Amino acid sequence: MRLLQLASQALPIGGYSHSQGLEPAIEAGIVRSEADVLAWIEDVLAFSMAAYEIPVLLEMCGAWSAHDLAGLRRLNDEFLATRESSELRAATVQMGYSMRSLLAVLPEIPASLNGALSMIREPTLPCVWSGAAVNWDIAPADAAGAYLWAWAENQVLVAVKTLPMGQSAGQRVLLHAGSRIAQLQDESHALCERQRCNFAPGLAIASACHETQYSRLFRS
Repeated sequence: MRLLQLASQALPIGGYSHSQGLEPAIEAGIVRSEADVLAWIEDVLAFSMAAYEIPVLLEMCGAWSAHDLAGLRRLNDEFLATRESSELRAATVQMGYSMRSLLAVLPEIPASLNGALSMIREPTLPCVWSGAAVNWDIAPADAAGAYLWAWAENQVLVAVKTLPMGQSAGQRVLLHAGSRIAQLQDESHALCERQRCNFAPGLAIASACHETQYSRLFRS
């Protein structure tokens, strides 16, 4: 149940207000259809999430389990440094801050977790997410799968709100994306051993263009 709660769009961390680069891709005509949305999600999964973000999340889970605050700070700073645009950086900081504030008022959250988070100046979303997962005894692979699902579901919601694309099409996209996420979840140990790479220039450029986009619904 904790895993479902963590992955839920009802988690009040502000994810709904961010498109994570998808809105400017729609504005530029790169994403125009159901097939395009699926291709966008699969590309970001391959070139950003699986190649960098999830390995960092898994290592953060290990640092939380080992009570390695110095390691967490290093990983958090490294993650911030890989956010190529101001909006991508602001999104992970805002959601990390909101999730830290949420954990501070939830019952059964130990003071040690909140205390450690308070000592990190700008905790990112994966930093706080991994802390909550470890506290709730969620296996790292399951935490990674839930993290990817929450991101993919939000991407589909962005597409449904922005494109002429219905809910049924959105569910078809999630069905395909979910299969890929399950595969990545099964490969979580192997992902940690690969050389990390966050080389996704198209995503970075789209996000940077969004900063000056005239009309927009989302913050990133």
